[in-house]
Amino acid sequence: MPPEPRRIILELTTVGASQKVTAVDEATGVEVSFVAPASAARADIERLARAKLAYVLKKQDGGA
Repeated sequence: MPPEPRRIILELTTVGASQKVTAVDEATGVEVSFVAPASAARADIERLARAKLAYVLKKQDGGA
């Protein structure tokens, strides 16, 4: 059985043609943010947020 995906909280703030995305990992409270086009699909934003959170968490755990 695969592990459950991390639960994240997303905050999207649209400014003109861009949107600021802030994602918080519920389990650890680790927060990341990035800017994406306002036209970006929600699924793409969620995928990028999960990937960026995974990268930061791995880096914090001493991973490369």
